[in-house]
Amino acid sequence: MKVTPASVTLLVVAALHNLCVAVPAKRDDTSVPTDIQILNFALTLEHLENAFYTQGLQKYTQQDFLDADLPAWARGRWNEIAQHESTHVSFLEGVIGEQAVQPCTYSFPDTDPMSFVTTSFMLETVGVSAYSGAAQFLSQSDYITSSGAILAVEARQSAWINSAVLKANPWNTAFDTPLSLNHVWTLASGVIVSCPSSNMPLPVKAFPALSFPAGAQPGQTVQVSFNATTAQSVPPQLYVAFIAGLGATFVRLNSDNTVEIPSTLLGVVFPIITTSSTAVTDNVTIAGPAFLSFHFNSDGEDEL
Repeated sequence: MKVTPASVTLLVVAALHNLCVAVPAKRDDTSVPTDIQILNFALTLEHLENAFYTQGLQKYTQQDFLDADLPAWARGRWNEIAQHESTHVSFLEGVIGEQAVQPCTYSFPDTDPMSFVTTSFMLETVGVSAYSGAAQFLSQSDYITSSGAILAVEARQSAWINSAVLKANPWNTAFDTPLSLNHVWTLASGVIVSCPSSNMPLPVKAFPALSFPAGAQPGQTVQVSFNATTAQSVPPQLYVAFIAGLGATFVRLNSDNTVEIPSTLLGVVFPIITTSSTAVTDNVTIAGPAFLSFHFNSDGEDEL
């Protein structure tokens, strides 16, 4: 089974196999942002993607892609993805009008064409989770329809990268994974240096980051690392919630912060540290999420 590193926030978490339980995850956070706030949240992510592709394609030439053993046609497809993201930015700016947020300053983790590819996969996949998680807050039907149209493109792009380029699974399970605004922001904020002070404040906060040994795989016992904020009162028992699809697998975290990754995990999984064994809401989140990608073949079996 391969673990694909995708960004500075692409971290691996683990779980105790004999204590894990998969249940539908409770996600009913109480705050209700406005349509304009949600559209600006989406625009913030589109600005990020737009900047990533613009900068990346300026850094890496066609020959760089070929030298990295990437297909001759791959860079042309990323040019198309870059055009998609630029169009998404223009569209959302037109919808929001004068309240539209401006681009932030970013520090992307890619250092070569292959890390550009894996970062691209992470960004597109998180984008899908962002749109699907935020849809519940939109009240106007036009906004819901247009957001769904953007979501579908992000999903196609994610699937293309992981299957056609990385030669792995094009999807995860029968359901993709909606994430809360704060969980998405935690992942996105890892590459955001600063944003213009004139931008509309977004109803989001970033949780502390999770870090885990590189190359960790399901079935392995690993030690996680995270820092709870000083405002948090951390109970003696914590859990790792592996969020995937419409549910999550909850696992006790040992006192030395070691856990065993459940052997049943396949595809993209978003683990968080939580105080609850049944919920993945913001009020019980201690750290994370991290981004995991466990490849599997056409028979649904792990690819080592």
